[in-house]
Amino acid sequence: MLLGLAYRLLGSMWDAEDVVQEAWLRWQGTDQSEIREPRAFLVTVVSRLALDQLRSARVKREAYTGPWLPEPVMTSEAGPLDTAELRDTVSYATLHMMERLSPPERAVFVLREAFELPYDEIAEIVGSSVANARQMHHRASVRLAAGRDRFQPSTENHAELLTKFMEAAAGGGLSALTDLFHEDVVAWNDGGGKVRAALRPILGRRKVVAFLTGLLARYEFKESRLVEVNGGPAIWTRFGENHQLMMIGIRDGRIGEIYGVLNPDKLARVRPE
Repeated sequence: MLLGLAYRLLGSMWDAEDVVQEAWLRWQGTDQSEIREPRAFLVTVVSRLALDQLRSARVKREAYTGPWLPEPVMTSEAGPLDTAELRDTVSYATLHMMERLSPPERAVFVLREAFELPYDEIAEIVGSSVANARQMHHRASVRLAAGRDRFQPSTENHAELLTKFMEAAAGGGLSALTDLFHEDVVAWNDGGGKVRAALRPILGRRKVVAFLTGLLARYEFKESRLVEVNGGPAIWTRFGENHQLMMIGIRDGRIGEIYGVLNPDKLARVRPE
């Protein structure tokens, strides 16, 4: 649970593990007999450590080569996903959109939505008043809602769209690809300076199709298969010598966002069978 909390706050499982390890060391160094609610204590410590790390990480991410995308993880490693809120806040599209939030807004949103903490506890964790915590949650909810459909597609619909995408890409079907994309589709590619990738988001159906068509003309789209990451389906594939994990966001029944992770450091936890 603590690892899932830190991952939602940081978008990196490597960083989340460091935070939870530090929280564990602090727990070991306390007089545990004086702590009435261990879960609340550990949630507070993890959240505050993650907040500190997120503030410093944002500076590094601004200097990152090309778009910074969250590190994907296999669904089995994402922690408990017992509720719709836990699944939604670990979904790749949501993690990406949460980068728009300030660190305190992100913490308030995750603690309230996924872990259902009362506002007084959240306010104490982030160091604000209860009224301000409520306001931050409202702002975060509005900003995130503006970036996605009101009704989220089922896992089956998600997988069906990805399968159609794989088939169109493998067959080189330009018209089939075009039909799959929303008019305002955006494609992000994260190579991290280690693998050649687009350095800016690609905006609009025409440009995204042209970009993909160019890739398919140079590289064979092979070893493609569906895997489950962050609570949803994704495509694991190979372009040339490089592996890539591709996730999508859906808007109005079509592909509205494409997230391509090529940075090998961020693919270390994805293990296709």
